[in-house]
Amino acid sequence: MESLISRYRNLLAETDTSFVRYLHDEIPWDDRMVAIMGSRGVGKTTLLLQHIKLHLPQDKVLYVSADDLYFSEHRLYDLAMEFSKLGGEYLYIDEVHKYQRWSQELKNIYDAFPRLKVVFTGSSILDIYHGIADLSRRVLTYTLYGMSFREYLSMRKHINLPVFTLEQVLEGKVETNGLDYPLAEFRNYLRDGYYPFTGSQAYEQRLLQIINRILETDIPFYANLNISTIVKLKRLLSIIAQSVPFKPNVSKIAELIGADRAMVNDYLEYMVRAKLINVIHTPTQGVQALGKVDKVYLDNTNLAYALQPQPEIGNIRETFFLNQVSVSHSLTSDDKADFIVDKQYTFEVGGKSKGQRQLAGRENGYIVKDDIEYAYLNTIPLWHFGLLY
Repeated sequence: MESLISRYRNLLAETDTSFVRYLHDEIPWDDRMVAIMGSRGVGKTTLLLQHIKLHLPQDKVLYVSADDLYFSEHRLYDLAMEFSKLGGEYLYIDEVHKYQRWSQELKNIYDAFPRLKVVFTGSSILDIYHGIADLSRRVLTYTLYGMSFREYLSMRKHINLPVFTLEQVLEGKVETNGLDYPLAEFRNYLRDGYYPFTGSQAYEQRLLQIINRILETDIPFYANLNISTIVKLKRLLSIIAQSVPFKPNVSKIAELIGADRAMVNDYLEYMVRAKLINVIHTPTQGVQALGKVDKVYLDNTNLAYALQPQPEIGNIRETFFLNQVSVSHSLTSDDKADFIVDKQYTFEVGGKSKGQRQLAGRENGYIVKDDIEYAYLNTIPLWHFGLLY
């Protein structure tokens, strides 16, 4: 345990607390078991260490990473037991999906040590309710998304804007005091502002490394895939990057990537879980929770710039809108406009010359325009939707 404590203290000493992600204040940190899900690179590890550094007695906390070599010879349960006997109160486990028996042992820890508060992180591809043990009634689950445009402004430019609700945005109530050149900052964000390592050297290279690790490690580990399947996943992502918004034709995709038709939907689902892509469904009636997948997008605009040297601007606009709004709202496709939000608002996304034709007859219809600074009537600046969290 001494080696784990030493590594934890070293990491804590190097943790910067000058900027803390939006999710921090939404998490009930004193609950007995909390899970924080999210894709690679969005800042889950930093969030844990920041909370410890800012709010907890460090001698009562143990932070560990589940991929530490320590766990090749030791059980997570035994560590929790020893730590609890020494008076430990907070056990923080990073990348829990790297530990083979995570589900069963977390259940046992929860049941055996009622005074121990456990917070763990996992890849967004990991379904924490799919395991040997039933954790669903024991754990509260939260998802950490990449940075909003609002967070980017706070972190990079020290411009602190409040969170606005969707209704405030649609009513034109956004106030941005201190933000003199929103469109210039917005352009920078679209290219390299979604991940918290924004501003670092070789941002695009780091992002490409994350993409490769998801395709070569995370998805194969989760789905027990072989090397030949990894090649197919890379082909599929390349096709999507070149074609978005991508209308999935399962038979055609299977032919292009050399895969069985029955597996294509699984591959798409793995990428959705891993936050490489985002999908929009058709509206549905009746008992089905979702209609069929209508269009496929890359998850965020930074991925688009990393995978394509000159992504199409219309795709960038729609990708940004879907990425930011879907954090707190439900979106479906529409036969005329681009998106329906929460089954009541219709949105058409475009440039500053976009007209109202697609909204004819729509009571709650809005034009979302890029390249404008201010809202007027039912026309909303695209960048305003980056202030929702």
